[in-house]
This record gives sequence, C-alpha cells and structure tokens, in this order.
Amino acid sequence: ATRRPSCLSPPCLSPPCLSPPVWGNTGIGRATALRLAGLGARVVLACRNQDKAREAVTGSTDVVYMLLDLGSFRSVRSFAESFLKAEKRLDLLINNAGLLTTDGFGIEFGVNHLGHFLLTNLLLERLQEGGGGRVVTLSSIAYRWGHIDFQVGDLNACLFFSAYCNSKLCNVLFTLHLAKRLQGSKVTCYSVHPGETSPKAQLCFHVLVLRRVVPIARLLFLDPATGAQTTLHCALQEGIEPFSGRHFSCCAVEELTPRGRDHAVAQRLWEVSEQLCGLSSTS
Repeated sequence: ATRRPSCLSPPCLSPPCLSPPVWGNTGIGRATALRLAGLGARVVLACRNQDKAREAVTGSTDVVYMLLDLGSFRSVRSFAESFLKAEKRLDLLINNAGLLTTDGFGIEFGVNHLGHFLLTNLLLERLQEGGGGRVVTLSSIAYRWGHIDFQVGDLNACLFFSAYCNSKLCNVLFTLHLAKRLQGSKVTCYSVHPGETSPKAQLCFHVLVLRRVVPIARLLFLDPATGAQTTLHCALQEGIEPFSGRHFSCCAVEELTPRGRDHAVAQRLWEVSEQLCGLSSTS
C-alpha cells in the first residue's frame, strides 16, 4: 500500500480459526487488497496474471495493477524500478505468493522465498523513508515440517510437499532475520499463517491427486475474506511493533518451533539468498 488506510485498527472478525468455514473461489491477496482499498489505502496489486489482476481491480479506483512475476529475477527488478519511479511512498509491503522459475529454482523456493526476498530488499529503502512501514510475509503452518540444510537439492526439493514446507520455513526465517536487520529503524515485519483457504486447497489436491475428497475437505477451509484477517491485522493493527519478527496466526502472536526461531540458520539463509539473487551483502 502506498497510502496509509484511514483506519489503522480494524477489528478482526471472530478469530479466523473459529469462523464458519466457507468454500470460496477467490484468493487472500485479492481480499486483502480490496479491504485495504476500502479503508482508504492506495494499493498496487503486483502479479503475473494480467487478466485476473484486472478483473480483481475492476470497480476500484484505489487499486492499480503492475506486472510482477516473482518467478523471474528480471521481472522483480523491472517491477521495483518501475514502482520506485511511479510511487514516491510505500507504507506496507505484503508478500503473498504461493508457486520452475525462469532463473532455474524450484517453483516453491524460487517464488515463495527468493522472489519475495529480492523484492523486499529492492523496496526496503522506500519503506524506511516513510518512517513506519511494515512487511508482512505469508507463511503457513507447514513451516513446522520444513527443513533447511543449504544443499541445493534440499532447498530446491522436487517433491511438492517437502518443497512447500521448506519455502514456508524460509518465509519465517526471512522475517526473523529481517527484524534483526531493521532494529533501530521504524520499519517492522511479521510472518503470518493466514488459515487454509480454497485456492491453496485446490493446489494441494491437484498435486496430491485427491480431488475425490474435495466435497469433504470443503468443511476444513476458510473463505478468502476470513483468511485475510490475520494479514490485515499485521498490516494495520496499532501497538504490535514490539512483536516485529514474530509469527502470527488467528490475529495473535504464535510461538514458533525451534526450527522457526533458529537465528544462526536465519542468518545463513539470508547470506545464501543474497548470493542467489545477486545482491551484495551489507552485514
């Protein structure tokens, strides 16, 4: 968001994990963008599917579309360059993507982690200029089953479930170390488990060939508007700044497993990510 919403403390709905689950057909990103726009924010919806993006922004003058393919470093750099020229302010960056990339990395690691890592670093200075920006990165409860040993074959795992869990652990560790690097500034960051929503369910079921159980699984997932509540909480709630670097679920801080709070692994992941993205280390 490049303009702060008029309301900075919207109440959560009943905690997402307790809300009646509904089978929907739109995503958390769209629900989040439209909610922020409804609160008065100017929102740049950055995504690779032009048709879906334009459909999502139809009827809202406060939501604009810019092309961004997180699976391509060239696209990320091009977007950042165009954004910095067009927008003089950035208050909120929400990293919300969940998918082989053009740079040769597995789709989960390349998009879910490296794409977000590069984008955040390219826009970080503009966030700091505003004097109170936030970075919200969507992770998942799946981080608990992730494992990182810095072997290319592991980070770039071929099995969907393993690769997905690894990338979600990367999201958590990225946020953990980003908070450390941001100490002394007014920019804060948070990782989020948004809740299970239908688009993610469809992806998992497609890969695991479990379509036959979809009618049963519909009872387990949230609609996107409800699933977006924890993201919006971390984006807008006043008073959570002391929790920078922490993980949120159901609009509340959640304690991470030991793997999710390993500062040594988080720092090493940052260094490896800098190398893979072609960024020079600053600390």
